[in-house]
Amino acid sequence: MKKIISTLFVAVALMFAGVQSAQAQFSWGIKGGLNLQKADFENATANLKPDNFTGFFVGPMAEFTIPIIGLGVDGSLLYSQTGMSFTGDNGMDETLKSHSIEIPINLKYSLGLGKLASVYAAAGPQFAFALSQDEWKNDLANYTSKPLKKSQLSLNLGVGVKLLSHLQAGVTYNIPLGDTAEFEDFDYNDVTNQYEAISTVVGAKNKTWKIHVAYIF
Repeated sequence: MKKIISTLFVAVALMFAGVQSAQAQFSWGIKGGLNLQKADFENATANLKPDNFTGFFVGPMAEFTIPIIGLGVDGSLLYSQTGMSFTGDNGMDETLKSHSIEIPINLKYSLGLGKLASVYAAAGPQFAFALSQDEWKNDLANYTSKPLKKSQLSLNLGVGVKLLSHLQAGVTYNIPLGDTAEFEDFDYNDVTNQYEAISTVVGAKNKTWKIHVAYIF
């Protein structure tokens, strides 16, 4: 996966170099959409059952394109609400939210379908930095923590359509390159008759579908 990220960075660098000599176009706009997430827990002995979480994102975007060859680079600065929902060790439904700044940078290839529309495929890294997040309190173990990571590197793979040179709509699958959250695991102690924290750390990865629309000025 690191080789893929390195290759994408090289491609982006070559694109910006090509901008200097090609008849490139620059445009900017506003993007917004939904985060559809579901956690995947690893090494969990406790009863952590993932549910679906829905958040949103919005912010400015910019893109360079070289119309002749259909290649481009786009980047965004997004305010994003992410998180995870699950059934915790205490049998209660839990929802943790994180408010973050996301910076996706994508290499984009577009194929025209005439003057009115085109389709595109995009891929690239995304950097996320948490502004704030909820705490998770497990009453049975008297345990409180902020398990969601403060920063996250992930990979975006997406497709979409451009309409009338101003509208974009697309869907992106976001793959985390590390744990989105880490929980201290719990187990039931038959001697004390209560849940206790154990040394095992439970990793969770949020797999995210991102659905967006954008207006390009």
